Amino acid sequence: MCTKVLDAAKTPVAGRCLPTAKPPAEAVIDALATEDQVLLTKLLNEPIDFVDHAGFAKRGIERTLFGKEAKLTAPGATRFLSEADAITDAVSSGDRVPALSLAQEQHLFMRYNFARREVARILMAHAGLRLPAKVVRQLLAWGHRSLAARSVIVRLNMPLVLAMAKRTRLSSIDFNEMISEGNMALLRSVEKFDCSRGFKFSTYSCRAILKSFSRVAMRASRYRGQFPAEFDPAMERSDHLEKQRVGIELDCVDELKEILIRNLAGLSDVERTVIVERFAVGQIGGVAAAPKTLEQVGVIIGVTKERVRQIQNKALKKIRLALEGRYLAA
Repeated sequence: MCTKVLDAAKTPVAGRCLPTAKPPAEAVIDALATEDQVLLTKLLNEPIDFVDHAGFAKRGIERTLFGKEAKLTAPGATRFLSEADAITDAVSSGDRVPALSLAQEQHLFMRYNFARREVARILMAHAGLRLPAKVVRQLLAWGHRSLAARSVIVRLNMPLVLAMAKRTRLSSIDFNEMISEGNMALLRSVEKFDCSRGFKFSTYSCRAILKSFSRVAMRASRYRGQFPAEFDPAMERSDHLEKQRVGIELDCVDELKEILIRNLAGLSDVERTVIVERFAVGQIGGVAAAPKTLEQVGVIIGVTKERVRQIQNKALKKIRLALEGRYLAA
């Protein structure tokens, strides 16, 4: 259903249309291009807003706005024949377009809203009904026309966002974020602007863009109130666990030194020598301990490296029991 009906005979609508038409058959959808499927889903599920104009009721308005009446490029196509328009052609080719006059601007907005109005009219005419293939193609063609008109308007007015961002000079806000917010405000302004009131679009959109910058500043202010520190990637990952692990390792080394110095594990002289030389525990009894291989330790105590391994394992077991006993006692 739609919120307002101006003429029941011609079924024009104004304001907003809430689509209630049913999707077409799967075979019709499968025959569409991916781009058309996405657009059809949007048209059937999102409200259709448009700004009505008294000129839409005039005879031949479609030819006046688009140069020709709506005719598909081919029987199974989803786009109308392209209309000759100097401004659209210049924007599409990337040429520099001088500032538009009030009449030119009104013409662009009337094309945009007339296309959206036709989309709403088709959907209202088929409320509660499944859309046939022919109607689907007409609906998509008008949808593409509205998107093309909006694209021209937005591309012509995007410099307004950059100009307003430079003029505002919010040093505390990221410039790219301001541009992004300004672009969104520009899109909303295009959808809501009423050209019949006789004002230039820049008068309306600049205020909306500046208001969006104010909202960004307010959000940033609230964020800083909650998070005073600036973002630092190095702070994203806490090193608390790493510091804790290093601290535990140092404590264990100190405990091991004390166990060896005081021989709290009941090690024999050979076992004590093997641990000191093998793991470089530190200065024990004035002798500097350096890490050595099993074979090097075997040369010192006069046994094979396999025997050194056995002595080492036996000594480590005693030390582990001594460490567990000290931690449990603590």
